[in-house]
Amino acid sequence: MPEKFKLAVLVSGRGSNLQAIIDKIENNYLSADIALVLSNVKNAFALDRGKKHGLDTVFLDPKIFPNRDDYELKMIEIIQSKSIDLICLAGFMRILGKNFIQAFPKKIINIHPSLLPAFPGLNVQKKALEHGAKFSGCTVHFVNEEVDGGPIILQSTVPIFDEDDANSLSERILEQEHIIYPEAIRLIIEKKIMFSGRRVLNKTKGS
Repeated sequence: MPEKFKLAVLVSGRGSNLQAIIDKIENNYLSADIALVLSNVKNAFALDRGKKHGLDTVFLDPKIFPNRDDYELKMIEIIQSKSIDLICLAGFMRILGKNFIQAFPKKIINIHPSLLPAFPGLNVQKKALEHGAKFSGCTVHFVNEEVDGGPIILQSTVPIFDEDDANSLSERILEQEHIIYPEAIRLIIEKKIMFSGRRVLNKTKGS
């Protein structure tokens, strides 16, 4: 039996997207194993989620390293030791440096709570409301050296209602994140995407 696709999930917070991935693996939607859950935050609830499901969890404290490069070199060492096929950022609140990104070309993906390229960075729901946007959503994209600027894999749109605040909009977007993040992972596992310049094309469409 062939070895399953190995994921590393990098987390900093509550880990609801990690849970969505775990659930899809456990119901056999994803033919994958989570070989590593790594966090830069000691008390991240995502680590508890991983332990509950018997996953290998690691807290790597940035404070014990003299600089970002040394921290990321250790991250690279840990991830490479697990023979990881894909790195999934799931609320990982650190900007990754050039050395880390270049160590895993086209093997790092992220979920962002806006319709990129609109509203990269932080506080995106607040920005969408302040701009009077009528729609928002979420984006799964490959990670490159431009923050939230990598090639887009999947997006999902949600309407913005007049009564919305940042919290209500965030919750509605999060529901879509839990749908499209596992779907993007599935497309990668099943080799159903291809690159055309900076565009990511679904090979199953139009066939």
